[in-house]
Amino acid sequence: MFTEKANKIFEQVIADYHSMDSVDAQNHNPFEKGSIEHLLYEKNWVDAVQWHLEDIIRNPEIDPVEALAIKRRIDRSNQVRTDMVEYIDSYMLDKYKDVEVAADAKINTETPAWAIDRLSILALKIYHMQQEVLREDASDEHRAACQKKLDVLLSQRVDLSTAIEELIEDIEAGRKYMKTYKQMKMYNDPALNPVLYGAK
Repeated sequence: MFTEKANKIFEQVIADYHSMDSVDAQNHNPFEKGSIEHLLYEKNWVDAVQWHLEDIIRNPEIDPVEALAIKRRIDRSNQVRTDMVEYIDSYMLDKYKDVEVAADAKINTETPAWAIDRLSILALKIYHMQQEVLREDASDEHRAACQKKLDVLLSQRVDLSTAIEELIEDIEAGRKYMKTYKQMKMYNDPALNPVLYGAK
């Protein structure tokens, strides 16, 4: 199953990242370039780094200059995350390009890659909630509350994985078809952001 593979890769990435535990750690993607495994690893690595950048920037004692630098790094990371989703969708489009689409085929509310994006983030939520459950310096009440949240996240992963599998099956069978759109983010584009092009 595709999502079983994806979830295993996400867990591998998270373990690899936390073996170094630094937002500046080098990504040593073990998978062949151009493969879906390579794309999934890259996607979750970007998500893992950004997760920790988001933690760092919320430090109330952070130096404002450092905070601005991290905010701009997060903006760049968001663009990379979007690009990675589009790469995964391109892979999917190519894979299923010869599928005969049924006359009554329907389009899904999101593409497979955007659902995979949510699965990637969910893997990080599960890992970090598990760490809270295991925290020895936290109260019993805290750990119990986090265990309940973890149970919900684990159930959510089952449901989301099932939904992704069903979407892929529908695409393979021609019952649904893919149509992708560039995200066209405007805030990073000097020609589209009024602050950057100096609109009055």
